[in-house]
Amino acid sequence: MNKLAVTDIGRSKYGDAWTLQQKLFEFRHFGLVGDMLLYTEHEHVYTIGKGGDENHLLATESELKGSGVEVYRIDRGGDITYHGPGQIVGYPIIDLNNYFADIHRYLRCLEEVIIIALNSYGIEAVREPEFTGVWVNGEKIAAIGVKVSRWITMHGFALNVATDLLKFDRIIPCGIFHKGVTSMERILGERVSSDDVRDRLTEAFGHVFGCEATVVSPGALEERVRTFELGQLNHAENKL
Repeated sequence: MNKLAVTDIGRSKYGDAWTLQQKLFEFRHFGLVGDMLLYTEHEHVYTIGKGGDENHLLATESELKGSGVEVYRIDRGGDITYHGPGQIVGYPIIDLNNYFADIHRYLRCLEEVIIIALNSYGIEAVREPEFTGVWVNGEKIAAIGVKVSRWITMHGFALNVATDLLKFDRIIPCGIFHKGVTSMERILGERVSSDDVRDRLTEAFGHVFGCEATVVSPGALEERVRTFELGQLNHAENKL
């Protein structure tokens, strides 16, 4: 059975988490680390995928500055979305050669992970045939956007747990004009534990992908990254 290291890096600025993903992506490509799943909750940010339309960002520059929302154009698929506190973001960095070399199947599996986790709360979540993501009563509750290169994955999914949904009013989420967004808190009428949601997502991920999850602390992950970076630096110096 494949092993999966799971780390919750806590609240993060988007740029810091993106840099960490890029490092781990390269380490995974060279076999320095195994498959892993990062969790985080970002500070307020809008991200625009490589095929996204910047006209789908409705907020003005002064609005963004006043509200402290950053904007990043990034290398995942998909259009524009919002990340912020109260939203669980999951970044699987895995080698699909260990599972299946099929990007469309990978997207459907990520959807299935979220659907299973939501169903465990009594939330009837489904797919929409025309769109990637997870939906409840015609409203999007989870967005998915990935990058796959050399069959290594990065980026991932964002599940609205107790998200400030008003932030979605200043974009056209995922470029979809005619559908709204929702959250677990809105559907259930009460706040749920983010820790519990992450645990259920991890359990569902293990079930869908057939892997065994092990928790790795942020400190241990940071130390591993530092060790590999130092090793690369020493290797470069030796070549001079």
